[in-house]
Amino acid sequence: MVKNIASYATLTLTILALVYVSFQSNETIDLSKYSTEGLDLNYTVSIDAIEVNNSLVSNDSDNIFSPYLGKSFVGFKEALAFKESGGDYSSVNTYGYLGKYQFGTETLKMIGINNPAKFLKNPRLQEKAFIANAARNKWILRRDIKNFVGKRINGIIVTESGILAAAHLAGPGSVKKYLRSYGLDNFADGYGTTVHYYMKRFSGYDTSFVKPNKRAKAI
Repeated sequence: MVKNIASYATLTLTILALVYVSFQSNETIDLSKYSTEGLDLNYTVSIDAIEVNNSLVSNDSDNIFSPYLGKSFVGFKEALAFKESGGDYSSVNTYGYLGKYQFGTETLKMIGINNPAKFLKNPRLQEKAFIANAARNKWILRRDIKNFVGKRINGIIVTESGILAAAHLAGPGSVKKYLRSYGLDNFADGYGTTVHYYMKRFSGYDTSFVKPNKRAKAI
């Protein structure tokens, strides 16, 4: 490809030079004798390159976070993953939380995953785990979502996506306490990140894709 670009650039510069000389000398240059014949020119873009640039989320381990995901559900989970682990499926933090979405082992057990080592090496399973956990949390918090979405607590409008993000951080019980105390009971994790912060940071995404499911399992 480099060779192709160099050949094209050389030809272009030659033509520009001749045109420039023509303007300077008031003479007409006959370019009919100049041709690209014999030059190895290739201006196409490979299919692989197109597919990479158009991919928002791969099926396996190479998820590509894009600012163009906006407030979609994919945008929600990728933004949350970026905050949790930088989007790294193999991440393990200092408290032992695992994967792209930083799951605890007890939460994994609740959604049917009993082998943390296998979970850490399986991006597809991690994605299923995120959906299952969100569905379970949405069922647990269904009444709070109904009662509090649209209300203002601690200066922010409560949204469903904010509730689900906070539940991912702190568990649905802590989110219930935050909402029902109108922000007075504001849980913080080991790094100081609060329910309020997640409610604000992940506000306004479309999480309608997630259906409440009391018995949601990843496997």
